[in-house]
Amino acid sequence: MKLYNTMSRRIEDFIPIVPGHVSMYCCGPTVYNYAHIGNLRTYIFEDILKRTFENAGYKVKHVMNITDVGHLTGDGDDGEDKMEKSARETGKSVWDIAEFYTKAFFRDEEALHIIRPDIVCKATDHIQDMINLIKRLEEGGHTYTAGGNVYFSIDSIPDYGKLARLSIDDLKSGARIEIDSNKKNPKDFVLWFTNSKFAGQAMTWDSPWGRGYPGWHIECSAMSMKYLGEHFDIHCGGIDAIPVHHTNEIAQSEAATGKTWVNYWCHGEFLLMGNAKMSKSSGGFVTLPVLEEKGYNALDYRYFCLSGHYRSQLRFSYEALDSAKAARQGLMDRVAAFKSEAEPSENPGAVAEGYMKDFNEAMENDLGAPQALSILWKLVKDSSVSEADKLAVLYHMDRILGLGLPEAEKKTETVGTEEDLKLLKERAEAKKNKDYKRADEIRDELKKRGFNVKDTPSGAILERIV
Repeated sequence: MKLYNTMSRRIEDFIPIVPGHVSMYCCGPTVYNYAHIGNLRTYIFEDILKRTFENAGYKVKHVMNITDVGHLTGDGDDGEDKMEKSARETGKSVWDIAEFYTKAFFRDEEALHIIRPDIVCKATDHIQDMINLIKRLEEGGHTYTAGGNVYFSIDSIPDYGKLARLSIDDLKSGARIEIDSNKKNPKDFVLWFTNSKFAGQAMTWDSPWGRGYPGWHIECSAMSMKYLGEHFDIHCGGIDAIPVHHTNEIAQSEAATGKTWVNYWCHGEFLLMGNAKMSKSSGGFVTLPVLEEKGYNALDYRYFCLSGHYRSQLRFSYEALDSAKAARQGLMDRVAAFKSEAEPSENPGAVAEGYMKDFNEAMENDLGAPQALSILWKLVKDSSVSEADKLAVLYHMDRILGLGLPEAEKKTETVGTEEDLKLLKERAEAKKNKDYKRADEIRDELKKRGFNVKDTPSGAILERIV
């Protein structure tokens, strides 16, 4: 396996901490609203990564958090708690909102064939773990208390900002007017709030520093280390998490442990809506249920995401989604046609094995999904490979792609009598045997009976002449 490591800015050979095992943490949703399809693109990329590792023989331990407290509308400790804001706008409790949108998120993941993480951890279930980590940081001299809140001091470590390649001097000279006057350095961040900017905070807990709630960044550090240990293989997320969230996670985690926290950082690029990234704050976002209401299958969107490399920006349009829908349906029709002719072979021949090898190499080279899809289509159209061999290799490919190819079904066609359908089948046999004269005779006979013959990827059908 080769992966692009954001920390080094290059593609590296993957070397696991424990041979044959992968420990992977992925930043999960903040459950105050529906996930938009830009968010879901990141989870599809992470699912493909997990599937590729498993296909290569690794055992993956995949952990994902649910942020149901502490994430402010601004990443730099400014703005309002997203959960509180949603509660105020809807009139529901923060707990009800968290439960509703968590269920909605997993419904979307299921529809997209995203394999559920091995461990899903809610922030509100791990407050004590966060408090314990903050106490470690406090004991190590990395914190200070001001205005009732506990802050992490970025000046207490030598390499703050190494993931985003931030310059501390530039940060200081370019700092805007501080929103929080308690901060010694404008890039210091809150570990624990006891002095909330908003009265009547619904979610609060007792702590050594007073009753309050955790900052957003401490959540992922505490939960990932609880389930994966203080040193693990891979941390994933969207590219927008690099400059603040992931930068602060690294700072506090490595300050607490005194060692490297994560070996490989993997980030998915933006989904663009027009010329801007899709975001909830802009209001111009699309959800999976909206696509489904417009007649798209969730897997049409998954196919669309596979058509672009996870590290490249992908521009969303309904025209592009229409193309993905047509391509996916064409693929399903081809697979259904193969299934009507054969069962998957147990030992595919050398040519089919070659396609499988090329596909695996594409995916294991930093998840080259677009290249892998082109290899898949080349196989589908290769007349030298039997239907049985095609099915075997396509099912193997689908272990990574997750498009549900084994479930493809040939469309039932009820037009025509039993005699008409018998002639249609005879025509298919004639074409297969390259007896085109007989095939044309049958087509003409069916036309006299009132039917046009339409050839589709999944086989010929009859259409009644009106």
